[in-house]
Order: sequence, then structure tokens, then C-alpha cells
Amino acid sequence: MENIKNWAKLARLPFYNCAIFPFILGVIMVFKIEKAFSWQVFILAILGVFFILVATHYVGEYFDFEVDELSAKMEKNKFSGGSQVLQTSRIAKKNVLVGGFISAGIAGLIGIFIYWFFNPGPLTIWFGIVGLLCGVLYSLPPFNWVKRGFGEIIIGFAYGWLTVATAFYLMSGKIIPLIFWVSLPIALTIFNVILINEFPDYPADKQCGKKTLVVRAGKEISAYIYIVATALQWVLFFLSVIKFGVPKLALIFYFPVFAISSFLVYKIIGKKYKNAAQLEKICGLTIVVNLGTALAYILAFTFGSF
Repeated sequence: MENIKNWAKLARLPFYNCAIFPFILGVIMVFKIEKAFSWQVFILAILGVFFILVATHYVGEYFDFEVDELSAKMEKNKFSGGSQVLQTSRIAKKNVLVGGFISAGIAGLIGIFIYWFFNPGPLTIWFGIVGLLCGVLYSLPPFNWVKRGFGEIIIGFAYGWLTVATAFYLMSGKIIPLIFWVSLPIALTIFNVILINEFPDYPADKQCGKKTLVVRAGKEISAYIYIVATALQWVLFFLSVIKFGVPKLALIFYFPVFAISSFLVYKIIGKKYKNAAQLEKICGLTIVVNLGTALAYILAFTFGSF
């Protein structure tokens, strides 16, 4: 039983909501706009997303072992430094890497099954391949998106446009322009999640040569990037409602998210990220903003009118 718990902790399951929420948004959008839905495709696709996420986290835990171990010693934070399971349990490192590749294989088989038996369209397999490449290659050498300074952008794309678009396409065989406008604020919020989580990892990442955006730019400039990304979130969310057809009810659901993100900007401007306890709270609330943004859209499309 303890071993099962450790494997589950390695997978970092609570963070999966950051991908599941945008996927559900895409499903609700296609149901409301195209009147299209399939329980079989929905369940299979959710499983596919799940196994891509498992593969991503297992591969990341394997290749980030050294930097995660160092990060926990230098600046401990519940939102960074990996799960710490490999550092504290008897699970063999090589088994985790094998588990990651098996999970990627299962995700691939699910994608092929959906394409073969439900035939949503020719892009089905490509969406799955891109999702796997974005996730697994984030930490996998020699690609290491995260070490090349643009891993944050790739995650923004994968957890934003790609996830919403895939859900919509699997149900309808279509991609509509509204997906782009809805996914942009979500992409920017997950970008900020990754960015701020790199702050506590900064000393360890720098020492190990993991050249994340924060290592490349420094904390001061990265703080300004966080603020700019937040401001863009606000503008794009309001534009998606005012000009691009999102139900106006979204503004009501988004107000608490706007309030929280405004509070976070205040904290960042005040350089509260320099305090470890304050930084941990900022990291947690940034995830709340990400989930809240997706949820505001979900509720708007569920209960609003076009």
C-alpha cells in the first residue's frame, strides 16, 4: 500500500486539474456550440490526458532528481522541487523512467483507438503526438524544453490552446476561432504558475545548470514578466467576452479571480517573493488563478447564453 501511495505522489495528481479543467472547457464549448458529445470519446480522451500527465511527471522526476534534491535543501517549497518521493523512498529511479515511457505508450494507444474506432478527424493523432512531445520532452534530454528557456511557453501552449482545441476537435472534427481567444488567458495563467514555481528552485537550478526563464532573466525581471502576463490575462479575458462571443456571465465568475490576481500583483510589486513563506502562498494562489480562470469560462458556457 505504501508503494502505491509513493507512485501516486510521484505522479503529482493534484496538479492535473490544470490540464483537466481546460479539457472540460473544450468539451462544454463543443456541446453548447456544435451540439456534439460522445461519452465514449470523453472518457477515453480524459484517460489519454491522464497518462500523458503521468508520463510527463515521471520523466521529470527521473531527470530532475539531482536538482530537486538540492532544491529541497536550499529553499523548500511545497510547489517546487518535485515530489521528493525518489529522494525519500525505495522506488528505483529506473522504474520511474520505465513507468513514464509505459504511460506515454498507453496514451498513444488510446489516441490510436479513438482515431480508429471513432474517427474524429485526421488531426487526432497529431494532437496526441504534440501533447506527448510538449510534456515528455519538457525534461527529457537532449531536448529539455525547460532548460532551454522556453519550457514555460510550451507548457502555456499545451495547457492552454492545445488542451481546449483537442477536446473540441475530438467531439466535432472542427477548430473554431473562439478556442484561440478563450485559451489565451488560460495559457498565460499556467505560464505564471510555471514561472513563479521556478523562484524557489532558482538557487538549485542555477547551481545545476538548469537554465529556466528565471535563471536566465533573474528574479527581478521575472517578477516584471509575471506582472505583464497577469495584465495580459485581464485584457484578453475581457476581450474574449466583449468582442469574441464568450457569454457575458463569465465576467461575474471571473471577478473573484481578478481580485486574487490583483492581490498577487500587489505582492509581487512589493517583492514579497523574497520571503519563503510569502512565496509559497503566491505559488499556491497563482494555481488558484489558473484554475479559476478556466472555471469561469466553464461556468459561463454552461449557464450563459450566446
